[in-house]
Amino acid sequence: MSSVAVLTQESFAEHRSGLAQQQVKVTALNSEEESDPPTYKEAFPPLPEKAACLETAQEPAGAWSKIRPIKASVITQVFHVPLEERKYKDMNQFGEGEQAKICLDIMQKTGAHLELSLAKDQGLSIMVSGKLEAVMKARKEIVARLQTQASATVAIPKEHHRFVIGKNGEKLQDLELKTATKIQIPRPDDPSNQIKITGTKEGIEKARHEILLISAEQDKRAVERLDVDKVFHPFIAGPYNKLVSEIMQETGTRINIPPPSVNKTEIVFTGEKEQLAQAVARVKKIYEEKKKKTTTIAVEVKKSQHKYVIGPKGNSLQEILEKTGVSVEIPPTDSSSETVILRGEPEKLGQALTEVYAKANSFTVSSVSAPSWLHRFIIGKKGQNLAKITQQMPKVHIEFTEGEDKITLEGPTEDVNVAQEQIEAMVKDLINRMDYAEINVDHKFHRHLIGKNGANINRIKDQYKVSVRIPPDNEKSNLIRIEGDPQGVQQAKKELLELASRMENERTKDLIIEQKFHRTIIGQKGERIREIREKFPEVIINFPDPAHKSDIVQLRGPKNEVEKCTKYMQKMVADLVENSFSISVPIFKQFHKNIIGKGGANIKKIREESNTKIDLPAENSNSETIVITGKRANCEAARHRILAIQKELANITEVEVSIPSKLHNSLIGAKGRFIRSIMEECGGVHIHFPTEGSGSDTVTIRGPAQDVEKAKKQLLHLAEEKQTKSYTVDLRAKPEYHKFLIGKGGGNIRKVRDNTGARIIFPTSEDKDQELITIMGTEEAVKEAQKELETLIKNLDNVVEDSMMVDPKHHRHFVIRRGQVLREIADEYGGVMVSFPRSGTQSDKVTLKGAKDCVEAAKKRIQEIIEDLEAQVTTECAIPQKFHRSIMGPKGSRIQQITRDYGVQIKFPDREENPEPAVQENGEEGGEGKEVDLSSPKKCDIIIISGRREKCEAAREALQALVPVTIEVEVPFDLHRYIIGQKGSGIRKMMDEFEVNIQVPAPELQSDIITITGLAVNLDRAKAGLLERVKELQAEQEDRALRSFKLTVTVDPKYHPKIIGRKGAVITQIRTEHEVNIQFPDKDDDNQAQDQITITGYEKNTEAARDAIMKIVGELEQMVSEDVTLDHRVHARIIGARGKAIRKIMDEFKVDIRFPQSGAPDPNCVTVTGLPENVEEAIDHILNLEEEYLADVVDNEAMQVYMKASAHEESKAPSKGFVVRDAPWATVNTEKAPDMSSSEDFPSFGAQVAPKTLPWGPKR
Repeated sequence: MSSVAVLTQESFAEHRSGLAQQQVKVTALNSEEESDPPTYKEAFPPLPEKAACLETAQEPAGAWSKIRPIKASVITQVFHVPLEERKYKDMNQFGEGEQAKICLDIMQKTGAHLELSLAKDQGLSIMVSGKLEAVMKARKEIVARLQTQASATVAIPKEHHRFVIGKNGEKLQDLELKTATKIQIPRPDDPSNQIKITGTKEGIEKARHEILLISAEQDKRAVERLDVDKVFHPFIAGPYNKLVSEIMQETGTRINIPPPSVNKTEIVFTGEKEQLAQAVARVKKIYEEKKKKTTTIAVEVKKSQHKYVIGPKGNSLQEILEKTGVSVEIPPTDSSSETVILRGEPEKLGQALTEVYAKANSFTVSSVSAPSWLHRFIIGKKGQNLAKITQQMPKVHIEFTEGEDKITLEGPTEDVNVAQEQIEAMVKDLINRMDYAEINVDHKFHRHLIGKNGANINRIKDQYKVSVRIPPDNEKSNLIRIEGDPQGVQQAKKELLELASRMENERTKDLIIEQKFHRTIIGQKGERIREIREKFPEVIINFPDPAHKSDIVQLRGPKNEVEKCTKYMQKMVADLVENSFSISVPIFKQFHKNIIGKGGANIKKIREESNTKIDLPAENSNSETIVITGKRANCEAARHRILAIQKELANITEVEVSIPSKLHNSLIGAKGRFIRSIMEECGGVHIHFPTEGSGSDTVTIRGPAQDVEKAKKQLLHLAEEKQTKSYTVDLRAKPEYHKFLIGKGGGNIRKVRDNTGARIIFPTSEDKDQELITIMGTEEAVKEAQKELETLIKNLDNVVEDSMMVDPKHHRHFVIRRGQVLREIADEYGGVMVSFPRSGTQSDKVTLKGAKDCVEAAKKRIQEIIEDLEAQVTTECAIPQKFHRSIMGPKGSRIQQITRDYGVQIKFPDREENPEPAVQENGEEGGEGKEVDLSSPKKCDIIIISGRREKCEAAREALQALVPVTIEVEVPFDLHRYIIGQKGSGIRKMMDEFEVNIQVPAPELQSDIITITGLAVNLDRAKAGLLERVKELQAEQEDRALRSFKLTVTVDPKYHPKIIGRKGAVITQIRTEHEVNIQFPDKDDDNQAQDQITITGYEKNTEAARDAIMKIVGELEQMVSEDVTLDHRVHARIIGARGKAIRKIMDEFKVDIRFPQSGAPDPNCVTVTGLPENVEEAIDHILNLEEEYLADVVDNEAMQVYMKASAHEESKAPSKGFVVRDAPWATVNTEKAPDMSSSEDFPSFGAQVAPKTLPWGPKR
């Protein structure tokens, strides 16, 4: 009997996976057909011997050869940075500081792994591991950031720089990456030839070497320029450049001969020095030879024939040069010369001359007479007829000149003659079978003759095989030309004249249709208008351009048809008008969402049921108006439903007021100005007037009760006023006069109102008509006011020129600040023009031009200003400098106000450079009770006021009133942080609200005093506001104290999970319901009593929460637990997918069911907990389920006997491990465990390999 070794399947899985299927024969030991286990050698094939390996390198060495080698994607490289090149050598501790930070940064940036070590010579060794790309990037970073950067320059010829850069700079980038350096090449416009290299010494050397190599390679190439007379260039190039190409090919040199059009004599040679010399020698030889041998003759050739001598692209010249070796020189096209020079060997000149004349006379110019109207027929459609001739004779050029009765032909004589014959025959044929006619039709009918998209004219063209030329609209010509078959021409002429006469007899009718309906009548993509046109095909319907804003639709056609079409369209418009009745319903913005409904359900329902279009304003719009469009009755129904929704939602009252309809328009006012002001004044109520023409007197006011009553009173009062003053008159006056008519502070207009009792309304800036002035009131009052105003306006229109004397010393006051004073006078006095003499002239004459009254008033005003200036005094007002900024106000607004109000000038002193530090108390400047010593004020504290004495005094008092005052308010220290608020928001809000500065003492001072600094008028309000806030905070504190009442309840820990509930549902409900916080003991805290539950909140609420908890506990204490035996095989069925079935049972019977955990002593024991009667019912239910499910289980097991176990089932069976025969350890002693140290039991794999020593030491 052979010995058998057993290994577990799992431990061998790894080895097995690499072996061929036929070599691993593993059979389950418990299978019916049991075979012998494999031998050790079969399971573990031996590795080939070393010698055999070398001999049979190509042969597969057993099963191991099938395992493919894996190529490492990670590489490791070591870089060494010598001590002298280290950037960070002065470090206290290696591996710390900047160097370590840089290494971490490089690792993060590149993804490579870096290890640093110090060599004995204090050089730095860096081992970099990672993917090749990452390692290369890391290397570049290391060189740049850890090595000191040296720099060097290398000089190479400027023309070689471009070769170092390479195409698109690719060569330079490659060189930088390869050498880990930075290479800077001077710009093309820089004369320097020095290239700068920055990097490590090694990198610089490499880069320098590479650059010099590139330069050396370029040095081998040379450039030479040879000056050769222009006339000899053709001989050097040879016919068709053959000779120069031959030289270039043989010598490998590039030769550049300037083209004939360029007036240069230099020939440029580029290439290797030796080969270049050969090429230059050959060219020189040709040049010298031709200079000696050639002679010239000059002949006269007509200028028009020069192009034939040259030939297409100069081919004829090249042909002559090839045949005869003679160069032909043609004068430039812009020269008037006709002399052609032939240059060549004397014996060849005769032949060349013959060739030149042959070429010149090979072409001829001829013309054919043909009426210009026939030209396009000769050319044919898309040039078809002409193409036939040009294809046969491609060298013939045929030219048609518009308006001329001839065709010009140019080309070889023979070809021209043939083409001429063909064209003449064509012309003759066309004249015989073609005719033309011209008719006069008024150009306004031309587009009707053409028809839509050319329908009419195209039909005539196709039907009669004619061509019809109608002049474009911009020519305004009446002449229409018809060309083609004589019979067709006559028929087309007849039809066109008939059409024209019919149009002259047609009727045109203008139909007025509001422009807003045009698009609807036209329909989407013109569908509706197409239907109308099909119904009335003889009627042409023209709509105006939308940009013209016209309502006129033009109908044109036979009288009866136009009438029918008119009636049809009018009926259509009447339907549209009926369906386009629009009504606006003002609804408070907050109720719009309720009117829309969830997902637009409400509005959709109203739209469908009332058959109307309802438009709501956009959410971000301020409008409250909902617009309903449709039939009048439908709109009213929809409006009623929308208002009903609003009424349900809000405490809105609706009042109806009876006001005569004739007053409605005047109450609404221009663009609703009057009525809007009432609506805004009365808290945004909605006032709805009946539609114009309805005859109704009822005005509806809707809104909150109080506001509605207020609006009602105002509306009735205004209506009463309108009835008594119902007379209105409009006046016109230039806008610049309005200010003068109103007067300063409305003085003039108030005077007119008081005198007459009429109301005068001037236009606002939004009104279009800026000249219109409206007078309202009783007829008598209006007429009187009109008379007064007309007199004033008439006087204003009477322009006069006047002058007055003003002392030159006062002139500056009027013209400073870009003449601000003069501008103010012009604005106030009807645009009067005031001219002061130029500065430098000592004149005191001031000229005024404008309306007589305005000039007089302006003179009076100027006199007043002069009196003020004469009476001007300067007073001083001493206010400490620290208050100046607050007195000025933001952007100097306060000081500007005082200047305007009192008509004075105020000058603040310059700031003191080094002010003496003020005595500070509690970190504040100047407290209450600090007296400013006014007896000796500092210069920097004195504010100078200039103006009339009484006004200066008033301004001084106003300034002193602006000096901030400080008061102290006592506020408990513990409330300070609440007053300040989050990030200072609370205190900022108060400071902004009361326009004061509030300073809270620093926390370390533990002070209760808060200081308020500001204007005296604001201090009382600020103090009251602060104390009010203190009261609120104290009330909050008291409430917080009441809310922090604690109550402890003792509850057995086993009930805690039930009180908490599933996912905390029960406890969350108690917390929310009673507004308390409930804390359970921490299970891990041994010092804490595990049966104590803490409730925090108002005392009353905590007690209610405690009662709720105790109620749950009482219920839990009544519960019983019973164990029931359920076969473990049906547990999964009873629990159901994700516990769904068991949860349903637990909810139904209000019990808790616990199943045993895996490994429990009794796997069939199930615990049911709950009230006794519920437990009994639940147990009955699950026992019934067990009985039902168990029957299925038994049936399944019976079926399993006849079914073969699947591979999956087999794998679940306990494994006997992997079994092999004849194992080495089995031969010694089967009873004894194998000796691990025995080399006989565990032979080694060949000779021992010495561990490879690594430069960075053993792996950690």
